[in-house]
This record gives sequence, structure tokens and C-alpha cells, in this order.
Amino acid sequence: MKEEEIRPHVVFTEFLRLCEQDTQTYFADVPREAFNCPACDTVGNQAFRKNGFDYALCPRCQTLYVSPRPIASAFSRYYTEAPSVKFWATTFYHVTAEGRREKIWKPKAKMIGETMEHCGSIKHTVIDIGGGYGIFAEEMERLTGNPVTVVEPGPDLAELCRMRNFRVIEKFMEEVEEQDLPEGPKAFVSFELFEHLHDPAKFLSHLYNVMHSGDLFLFTTLSGTGVDIQALWQDSKSVSPPHHLNFLNPYSVRILLKRIGLKCLNVTTPGKLDIDILVNNRDKIKDRFWQTFVIQATETMKEQWQSLIVASGWSSHMMVCCQKPFT
Repeated sequence: MKEEEIRPHVVFTEFLRLCEQDTQTYFADVPREAFNCPACDTVGNQAFRKNGFDYALCPRCQTLYVSPRPIASAFSRYYTEAPSVKFWATTFYHVTAEGRREKIWKPKAKMIGETMEHCGSIKHTVIDIGGGYGIFAEEMERLTGNPVTVVEPGPDLAELCRMRNFRVIEKFMEEVEEQDLPEGPKAFVSFELFEHLHDPAKFLSHLYNVMHSGDLFLFTTLSGTGVDIQALWQDSKSVSPPHHLNFLNPYSVRILLKRIGLKCLNVTTPGKLDIDILVNNRDKIKDRFWQTFVIQATETMKEQWQSLIVASGWSSHMMVCCQKPFT
């Protein structure tokens, strides 16, 4: 997979430009509160500032996160009104939808299906939190034959999912009540949502309360200890406030799950783009090794290194499978 196939440079650059404008429109005059590490609750150290947002690094678990953090109501307004959010929901998705279906959503549905089957949960009802355009839900329904419920607070994206005939709960997950959900055992899933959450512990605590014993939660998110983020740091396009607030990692996400009471079944980093991202951003790399690597390495070497990064847990794309314990 190449980054251009799922994030065309021209469209993605325009999205980032709108994000930078929105940081002023929606957050410049908003109250901010000091925030401890979202994984282990340790006070972090100042790391860097980007687009008016300060990032801290946890000295205990190496989680990278925004602190001080604008109040939650500012993000609620942002995600329902902002031009960058609308651009993502319309133009970006329209341009990339089918490419992402083939490169991301079909493989992801297969991977989730295999994980559910391994856990004996293949017949569980899937609840897609932050369902976006509904493409994953389509692929998951084709794979399992079971209906998927989409939780999507964004009005534009929620309407797109209704047009695809999905049952839609137009709320933030933190507002969803047990009676909103279908009956029976469930597998909750979310993709690239965790890094956006204002308070990950609050999100997980609420999810825990609406889950039944044995229900699964499978999610993907960005790992702050991933090779490309570590090498590019504040110049990484993944570090894009106000969208990405939390960068946990395979070590710290286990700490958070244990705090909430969820049983961690598996953490992997099945990424495909780390090396390609470094190649595409070679002018921003400051580390001498990676500067030399992206210039001199052959395509075969790059593929070998990407495989090593995945196998050893150092990709910036992280997948987590956890479960509410049986009582």
C-alpha cells in the first residue's frame, strides 16, 4: 500500500489547511484545562507546540497527548460544524471512498471477522462507533450476513449512513444509552477514533457500562511510538490538532484497559505505511539514520523493514482487542 492511494496529496493537504484554520475559529478563545496522561494518569512533560495546541509526553508510559486541553463542549461544536469536518465527510470521502474500500475496509472487515471468529463471537451484532461513510459496515454485513448498527454524531455522515440503509444512532458514544442498542451479544468496533477522544478513560468507562459480560471492543488507533511518528515528531502529519489529541502505544493502552476493567486480549501493529510516510516526508526527518535509509534503501529493503516494524510492534497503526470480563 502507498500513502497516495488512501490519502491523495492534494486533497489531504487541503484538509490539513482547513484544520489549521479551524484551530483558530473554534479553539483560540476556548478555556483549557490541564490534562494528565490519558493512559496512566501521570503528569506529562512539555513536548512541543503545534497549531496552537501543546503536546505533552508521559514520562512513565510514553503516551503523547494534548495538554492543556480545550473543554469538551468546544470539540462537540467543532465536530458538528467545522469546515474541515465537512470537507472530510464530503470531498475527502468522495475522492477516496473506493480506494479506501479496497485497501483498508475490505481487509479490515476480514481481520475483524477473523478476530471475532477466534473469540467465538462471529454472530455478535457489530456496533460501528464513528461509522463515517458506512463502507466498513457494508463490508462487514457482506462478510457476516448480520446487520450492523452505526453510532455517528456527525449529521452529514449520519445521513450518508442512513442513505445506505443502516440503523444509525446519531450521538456521541458517551451519550449512548443501553436502550439505544440492539439486544443480544455485541462486538463494538471503532477505527481511527481513539486519537480524537476528549477523554479516553471516560469514553471507555461509559462503553464498559453499556457492554454486557463477554462483549468485545475492537479498535484501531495511532501509536505514538510508531516509527514514522517518532522520526517526524511534531512534523508528522498524523499529529494534526484539533483532530488527534491522544497517541497511546502498545504498552500504555494495556495500562488504560486495566484501569477501566476491560480484559486485553491482543494488541498488534498491523501497519503498512510507516516506511512510505517517511519516504514521502524525507525533507522533515532529522534523524540521520532514517535520512540515509529513505535515500539508499531499495524497495525490497523497505518492504523488509516494514514487515519488521509490524512484527515487533513499532508501527504507528495499532489494533486492540479487549473484552468485558464474564461475571
